[in-house]
Amino acid sequence: MITAATRPDLVGLVPEEAEATLRTFLGERGHPSYRVAQVLTWVYDQDSLSPGEMSNLPRALRDQLAEAFQFTAPEVAKISRSVDGTTKQLWRLPDGELIESVLIPTSSRLTLCISSQAGCAMACSFCATGWAGYRRQLSPGEIVAQYRGARRWARENGYGEISNIVFMGMGEPLMNPKALFPALTILSRGYRVGARRITVSTVGVVPGILRMAEMPEQFRLAVSLHAPNHELRQQLIPLEKKYPLPELLDALRRFDHAGGKRITFEYVMIDGVTDAPELADELASVVGEFTAFVNLIPFNPIPGTEWRPSSRARLSYFVQQLQARGISAFVRESRGSDIAAACGQLRAEVTQGRKPVQISAR
Repeated sequence: MITAATRPDLVGLVPEEAEATLRTFLGERGHPSYRVAQVLTWVYDQDSLSPGEMSNLPRALRDQLAEAFQFTAPEVAKISRSVDGTTKQLWRLPDGELIESVLIPTSSRLTLCISSQAGCAMACSFCATGWAGYRRQLSPGEIVAQYRGARRWARENGYGEISNIVFMGMGEPLMNPKALFPALTILSRGYRVGARRITVSTVGVVPGILRMAEMPEQFRLAVSLHAPNHELRQQLIPLEKKYPLPELLDALRRFDHAGGKRITFEYVMIDGVTDAPELADELASVVGEFTAFVNLIPFNPIPGTEWRPSSRARLSYFVQQLQARGISAFVRESRGSDIAAACGQLRAEVTQGRKPVQISAR
């Protein structure tokens, strides 16, 4: 008996598996082989939400597909649009869980920020998502469905085509390898998003970084460094205790030596916490050996904290110190902060009243 639990999710299968599964399914039912390409066109090019939309297929086949396969398509719970054009999409999954993705338009690109987990277990002290806690892993289909839903919405609302994907939403992507790596394959091979246009962000999950180093595709890596030494970093990022900075740097050397796989270092600038002048020199010493650049991110305020972003003067000082050492460094301007869609703000509404972590003075 076919049940929801036993039906394969066509959205979550890597392209080769999806094609083989469909070919067997259609052949057993006497359908011509060209139907495989027709179905996959609806999945990969048209972002079809269900077989019912596949208008060039016979009704009987559409009914058979609906009975045999899942087509993960989360419900839109809420759309929030910022004054700067950033759009946050709150998705409701079949079990009631909520996740978020964010569309970020600029003059030259449209970037989609997607989630890899419902919640996050990393508990980084500056991130609202971590404060919300961890609830469960997302499936490959639930990750890819965010892209499909966001692309469909962007096309219908005049945003154009999504050019870049960043795994910087809710969750730590490399803590969900069973879903992340199939999703990367689906997005790059099925939806033809170039690997260099897909960035995976991590707070430093060493096994996942090593696995990415071995992949033939040149997916990008963004490392949430946020402190240039072990002592300060472990106060901000609990995972530092498991994978301390020297071990993380060894893994990044492996990734860097693989060639063609650019690293971005993310560094949050918190007034009086991560922006002491001497930290600029330490940061330069840590990242200087890599083929990389540094994004300096002004802290995005979270309800319930007293932390504030660094001053513009301090941001400029860090940029100057890094560039003087030959390191590309930029200040990432916040986008969507008025709708709680900026870096570190996803699911901020559940953090009211939370006290910030006390960081030792330097």
